[in-house]
Amino acid sequence: MKLPNTLKTSSFVQKLQWVFDPVGYLESAVQEYPDIFTAEIVGFGDTVVFVNNPQAIQKLLSGDRKKFAALGKANSVMHPLVGDNSMLLLNGDQHKRQRQLVTPSLHGERMQVYGQQICNLTEKVLSQLPKNQPFLARNITQEISLQVMLQTVFGLYEGERYQKLKRLFKVLMSDVFQSPLTSSLLLFSFLQKDLGVWSPWGKFLHDRRQLDELLYAEIAERREHPDLERIDILSLLMFAQDEAGNTMTDQELRDELMTLILAGNETTATAIAWALYWIHHLPEVGEKLFQELDTLGDSKDPMSIYRLPYFTAVCNETLRIHPVAMFTLPRVVQESVELLGYSLEPGTVMQGCIYLTHHREDLYPQPKQFKPERFLERQFSPYEFLPFGGGVRRCIGEALAVFEMKLVLATILSNYQLRLADHKPERPQRRGMTLAPGNGVKMVITKQRVRQDSLVNLKTTCVL
Repeated sequence: MKLPNTLKTSSFVQKLQWVFDPVGYLESAVQEYPDIFTAEIVGFGDTVVFVNNPQAIQKLLSGDRKKFAALGKANSVMHPLVGDNSMLLLNGDQHKRQRQLVTPSLHGERMQVYGQQICNLTEKVLSQLPKNQPFLARNITQEISLQVMLQTVFGLYEGERYQKLKRLFKVLMSDVFQSPLTSSLLLFSFLQKDLGVWSPWGKFLHDRRQLDELLYAEIAERREHPDLERIDILSLLMFAQDEAGNTMTDQELRDELMTLILAGNETTATAIAWALYWIHHLPEVGEKLFQELDTLGDSKDPMSIYRLPYFTAVCNETLRIHPVAMFTLPRVVQESVELLGYSLEPGTVMQGCIYLTHHREDLYPQPKQFKPERFLERQFSPYEFLPFGGGVRRCIGEALAVFEMKLVLATILSNYQLRLADHKPERPQRRGMTLAPGNGVKMVITKQRVRQDSLVNLKTTCVL
């Protein structure tokens, strides 16, 4: 089967580049083939056709499903973490059912209830940091995001099980999200050998078993003592029913909980860390942002923060230049079809490349520059700006992720004055499936922010 614009580099070299320098790999490929190319990578099937042309991505994600079908099994790289029943791995009616069961807990009024928790947790974590001592912003945003997830997803605030879950999630994420090397555990199946607890994969399996014991114990207690008044996501999922009146099994609950925690924590924490970097790396951006926060006065509605136009533009530009995911979830060609002038045969695995789309010169002039104003000057289509993917596989947690990103940033910026402790430019580096700041964004809290009367005090007024 002839595939479009096959890269000439050997398969082995491509795989190494993909693991250790995905940005360099993609940017080199697009120089040779601007809109579409065939890659030999690991993680989503050995051979993948990448597209970054917005019109082609639209056809891929929202066109005739008889031509392009979602391919959940291509996400099997995540199977060791999320299990058999995760939405990431399901197709067709199974995927539709799970999505319908999970969606209500992540939207609407539920979101507003979580706002208070997000603000309080952010202030709690930041207040424990000493002044004038360097810290890694990404470590702090991971801590905030993990606590947010434990409270919103599990409804746990303290206690032995809370502490154990927190510790094990941290350990598990460091096993696979710490560096390109540890990420290889997921990407290369031949590394997945259980040689005992002292081997990397053996340790991962040991930690996962401990985590599963805690998750199933929590589910069992909720089954035994149901509480219709609880608003955490786990409680909502336990009572959710599909069209046939069936609820989720214990294993389905476990797998969706793992999906929400692992996907939501890592991606959101990374996005917030990148935003902190750019806001303080470019003083003019920070100055405009603080001026806009000043306009809120004594507003007690975090939704006012959420709607701030320049603040939104800063967050969007962060997600453009450093998208939380490098590519959309895979599609497979079902019948012969033409795309961008190339004939594609059934069985071809395809993905939209979010990173390359967000760095197209024709869409985003000077794409390497951080320019929030571009989002105030024009409206981008869902296939030109797609940090959370698109179509029926669009990230289900997008609304909560953006809400959390804005409230965490606003709480930090309104209460603390920070500066970068390391002026070397941050470069994106693989952390699992995300592109995180390679040096972690080293920062210092210089002082509590001196507030004008008009400056919003999120610590005391983040009430919905």
